Amino acid sequence: MAVTEEVRAPRPPRVRGLPPITASAAGRRRRGLAARAGVNAALLVVSVLFVLPLLWMVLASLDAHADFRLSVPSPTAANYSRVLNADTTYLPLLNGLFLCVGGTLVCVVCSVLAAYPLSRYRSRLRRPFLYTVLFSTGLPITAVMIPVYSMFVQTSLIDSMPATALFLAAAGLPFGIWLTKNFMDGVPVVLEEAARIDGAGTLQVLWRVVLPLMRPGVTVVTIFTFIGMWGNFFVPFILLLSPEKLPASVSVFTFLSSHDQTQYGQLAAFSILYSIPVVLLYVVLARRLGGGFALGGALKG
Repeated sequence: MAVTEEVRAPRPPRVRGLPPITASAAGRRRRGLAARAGVNAALLVVSVLFVLPLLWMVLASLDAHADFRLSVPSPTAANYSRVLNADTTYLPLLNGLFLCVGGTLVCVVCSVLAAYPLSRYRSRLRRPFLYTVLFSTGLPITAVMIPVYSMFVQTSLIDSMPATALFLAAAGLPFGIWLTKNFMDGVPVVLEEAARIDGAGTLQVLWRVVLPLMRPGVTVVTIFTFIGMWGNFFVPFILLLSPEKLPASVSVFTFLSSHDQTQYGQLAAFSILYSIPVVLLYVVLARRLGGGFALGGALKG
């Protein structure tokens, strides 16, 4: 008696962890792809809305007869040659660098010193103080400029660049303290305790342990603080009276004129030169933003 064996077709291998594709799963995948395409289209529209003004500024700076229309010009450097002089560009840029670099340095140092006790110590006044700082970040600067102007006049600080830089630093402190405190909360306290066991003081712990680990956070605070001061028009316009002390954020106003006499080509060229310090600051400090908090190796051993 012969024994016959049934020949069966081999089954296709299944990938572990992946369920078989069903009609409902395929429908969800199509809906997901459609939603992703919609989000990408919306982001593309927003990007175009941001890029078009920048493209107009670049093209207008190279056009001797620039206007509001976006057109391809015959390239010329006449606009740059007219604005590249001491009174129009160089002196206002130097004034802006003095105000913003000095104000940013003071603001970042004071933010670190104020954020450390808020992040490490517990007090009954800690929460009300943080709420006050949070409220101050949303307070418009125009709401306090009248009493500030009166105070500057009474103390003979009006038209003083150092005093204006200090006020810019004070105006940026609430945002700087709040942001620095959030970054400082990510540094483990055990590292500070180990340093204190080795005999380090509070300032040594802050300088040698905390700040190196939150270097990307300090970089972010520095960039945002400088950008906020660099684009501030109202404060130096009110507190500085001498034309030779005005920064570039105020002198750009001199390019605007009524009766359709504004030199848009020179305005665009000056705006590009005015943006260079911010771009350079970001390029120099951006490499520090990718490092993150190197805590993994610090916690080992």
